[in-house]
Amino acid sequence: MIHRAIVGSPERFLMVLIEHFGGNFPTWLTPVQVKVLPITEKHLDYANEVTKKLKDAGIRVELDDRNERLQAKIRDAQMEKASYMFIVGDKETEARSVAVRKRNSDDLGAKDFDEFVKSLKKEIQEKVID
Repeated sequence: MIHRAIVGSPERFLMVLIEHFGGNFPTWLTPVQVKVLPITEKHLDYANEVTKKLKDAGIRVELDDRNERLQAKIRDAQMEKASYMFIVGDKETEARSVAVRKRNSDDLGAKDFDEFVKSLKKEIQEKVID
């Protein structure tokens, strides 16, 4: 009988990691780091622009372009355990900003898009655990 412990080690490590964080991984480890949530369909153009800029910056992002209420989109993003939600509406489109929410329901308010992306990239590069 041949036994290789290295084959089972990654699976055990991942199980310990998932159990430790309860699925709420730090931003650098989360599969979807940012979820972009347009309030209505008329905000889709700016939401697509935000999504493209985030992808270009190397951030894992998804756009929720479903025709659902904002509360449903927020709930789904929290259930998916996305680290941040960028909410895009009329004010954000005009100001070229985003309203930021963390997955734990902390509303960070309107933030300048470029500045927040810089701080997000820094958080990812430094592998911050919050």
